[in-house]
Amino acid sequence: MSIQRRTTKFVRALTTACAGTLAAVVVATLAGAGTAHATGAPPLLSFNHAYGVFDRETADAIEHSGYLRTFANLQIRTTTGSGDETWTGRYLMGRETYLELFGTGDVPGKDGELGAGGMGVSTENEGELPTVVQRLRELGVANPVQLQQTRDFGDGVPVPWFDAVFTTGEYDTFGAWGMEYLPGYFADPRSDTEPPSHPGDVGRERYLPDGYRDHLMRDVTGVRLAMTQRDLDSTTPLLRAGGMTVTDVPGGVLATGSGTAIRLEAVPVDRTGMRQADFALNHPVHYRHVERIGHSTLVVGPGAQARWTFDAR
Repeated sequence: MSIQRRTTKFVRALTTACAGTLAAVVVATLAGAGTAHATGAPPLLSFNHAYGVFDRETADAIEHSGYLRTFANLQIRTTTGSGDETWTGRYLMGRETYLELFGTGDVPGKDGELGAGGMGVSTENEGELPTVVQRLRELGVANPVQLQQTRDFGDGVPVPWFDAVFTTGEYDTFGAWGMEYLPGYFADPRSDTEPPSHPGDVGRERYLPDGYRDHLMRDVTGVRLAMTQRDLDSTTPLLRAGGMTVTDVPGGVLATGSGTAIRLEAVPVDRTGMRQADFALNHPVHYRHVERIGHSTLVVGPGAQARWTFDAR
């Protein structure tokens, strides 16, 4: 869910209150804060989904691709969120993770411009997000931006959906947020979610449908996202606070430990966007299939993996 777009008015309203946050984030990052609270325990935050805005030709090709409907549980749907904001996205749904893909102009403002994007990283257990917020403060993020997102199932009554935290209310083209699904959302029968597997279960697998079982794609195992240096600096502390291992690599950082490798690269503002997604398959294939989809290429197999690369703009 591209929360950056759906909460833009809330984030901008908080920008003044967060005026010093970005500077604090940069200081903490340059100081080499390292991996926060690395205790050997699973991270509190795991990759949930990423979204990107592509050129119109590529977005339409994704929406109408017959092969993608075989490869993945591809859904085209419109959602109504806070403040009656609506958005229509193309979703590749896995077991625990997914991608959300838009075309230019699908949403208003800067969040619908070519190269815009975002990423959500979420908790698996109720009550873990406050710990992430506290860790952000320890990393120098003095005023994490916290808000709650709602969802309207069509009757005009907003239902609390998830709590979220941002490191800053300012961004260039890319925003990342930590999130925790709310028990009340799971309790609503319209959410069409699964029963808990353990007390306090608010995890990704419970949230997502099981349609992935009827397709090749099982989950997103890696993403490569290009953003400005400022957006990279504001994203890194969130991953550290979530307990991921964040390593400096040429041009950016690599965050691991949550099942999905997250590669973030700093680029000029006119070169931003989603660059690559890697997938685990439900079963191995004995062939190599190459599918050109707009200005992107999906390579499936051989074996139990696939890679989707998007042409740099």
